[in-house]
Amino acid sequence: MYNILLIEDDTALNKAISVYFKKEKFHVLSCFSGQEALDTFSQNNSDLIILDINLPDLSGFDLIEQIKIMNLNIPILILSACDLDSDILHGFNLGAEDYVTKPFTPLELLARVNSQLRRYRRFMEKLGDKEKTQNIHVIGGLELDEERVEVRVDGELVKVTPMEYKILKLLIDNRGKVLTHNYILGQIWGSAQGVEAANLRVFMA
Repeated sequence: MYNILLIEDDTALNKAISVYFKKEKFHVLSCFSGQEALDTFSQNNSDLIILDINLPDLSGFDLIEQIKIMNLNIPILILSACDLDSDILHGFNLGAEDYVTKPFTPLELLARVNSQLRRYRRFMEKLGDKEKTQNIHVIGGLELDEERVEVRVDGELVKVTPMEYKILKLLIDNRGKVLTHNYILGQIWGSAQGVEAANLRVFMA
């Protein structure tokens, strides 16, 4: 069963989409605002996101940027009444995988969702095989090679300190999760006591 995060502030439309996809054997988490979506996404595993651009608290475009920072590979399908070429192009440039304009039919939306999930499943299987055989973690253009202790971005070797490497590895191992200062300090330095949070911020920068 796939997990869909649905972000739509129109209560009736949100409910209609949720009911339809649940009948199609999906698990749906419904959100009605951007902040609620960020909180839900950080605490749950999602396979795909459907979101509206016009949300009450922040732009759907801003939400895409924040979600992609948390998980670059999660497929995002924009569902919006905005049909301007500039909006559609902007959505794709931010990392959205598909753009469906309102009004739409449930069958069309289901077909688009299934298409993205098939691509996502193939990508994750391929990524998993690569990580198993080569011990390389790949997130978008970022590659972390545990055997060589190297970091590459878009194929180019990036020089990092041992401490930066350890922090990056910790974040990769916990991708999609929100980590507290104390947790990171404890995992990297062994204890949060006696280590200033400012030191961690320097390494993160």
